[in-house]
Amino acid sequence: MSNKIPYNYICIEGNIGSGKTTFCEMMQEEYNCTLILEEFDDNPFLPMFYENPEKFAFTVELFFMTERHKQMSSILSVRNMFDDFVLGDYFFLKTLLFARKNLSEEEYKLFHKIFQVLNSNFKQPDLVVYFHRDVEVLKQNIEKRGRPYEANISKEYLSQVQNSYFEYFRNVLSYPVLILDLKDLNFVENRNHYEFLKSLLQKEYMPGVHRISLNT
Repeated sequence: MSNKIPYNYICIEGNIGSGKTTFCEMMQEEYNCTLILEEFDDNPFLPMFYENPEKFAFTVELFFMTERHKQMSSILSVRNMFDDFVLGDYFFLKTLLFARKNLSEEEYKLFHKIFQVLNSNFKQPDLVVYFHRDVEVLKQNIEKRGRPYEANISKEYLSQVQNSYFEYFRNVLSYPVLILDLKDLNFVENRNHYEFLKSLLQKEYMPGVHRISLNT
């Protein structure tokens, strides 16, 4: 099988702790691609949000949106002609999904107006891949990486985030969405698991949702 990736712009998405960033970094080691990694550690309001979501939700989401827009604009506008494709560990619409879950109705209305203006600058991804893991596994992964500000993330919150993604994906018709049920698959420690995931990105998919359950 050819190792060629038939897409110009791929977004690897997933819940908190799903492994999307690690996978993107592994792909960059093998492919000549432009990498877009979310810089969430630079958000000074994130620890405060996890401590007091209602008070800091709008601030944290607005910061995320403007930083994501700045990052994506700078990278996508000067695409390296020598790179084969662009690979990101998030897509800009993620901004709206988290805001819808975290903001009040009035805050969301204002946020949505700003989002529409900023989002008009970006092309849609050619493929979105969603890493799905059970909430229990996500919690274990979050605890393993030991970020203090993530310590209070609840299973309920992770379930709500997951539902926001699935609700959105149901209505996607303009580009392909590949939902991968990773179960206990460990692509970091098992090279065969990584190779299998990579092979799925080498296939071409029609627009709409495609769901694959992976068994280890």
